[in-house]
Amino acid sequence: MFLSVKELEVRKARFLKDFPAGEIDFLEASIRQVSPLHVDGEAELISETLADIRIQGKLAVEMECNCDRCLEPTRYPMDSQFDLFYRPMTGEDVPGEVRLDAGDTETSFYTGGGIELEEVLREHILLTLPMQKLCREDCKGICPQCGQNQNVALCSCDARPGDDRWLALREVKLNLEN
Repeated sequence: MFLSVKELEVRKARFLKDFPAGEIDFLEASIRQVSPLHVDGEAELISETLADIRIQGKLAVEMECNCDRCLEPTRYPMDSQFDLFYRPMTGEDVPGEVRLDAGDTETSFYTGGGIELEEVLREHILLTLPMQKLCREDCKGICPQCGQNQNVALCSCDARPGDDRWLALREVKLNLEN
């Protein structure tokens, strides 16, 4: 659904839509939408001279990602509200460093005559997912030697093998102690 600046100059745009799983590309195979994405909200032009757009609403979806420790699929239900601001990207190059205000860090940019709602939702969902995705807080991960999921069963591998890169220093230490 395209949110056009020209249409927003006339009136706010209301949206109430369900996106089936797979319709929005999340740009990573490890992040999957497993339930319909329900979104309800509105977009409005908040500054006609700058063409700033404000998009607010709420969404509900269930996402699935691989656990960062054990690689098992993990589900993340999301039911969140969003209030996002977009400004058109200008072709002006700003020389040197630029001081950012607090509001600048909460503003995204768009190009062209508007913005796709799907892009807004993708960005919000990806930023809402945790940085470290875990199936549970005490996930034991996989064995680095045999690949066994330590949450399912413990393997019989030796504890951790020593790091051979430090072997020469250990020998020097042993020689100094003797």
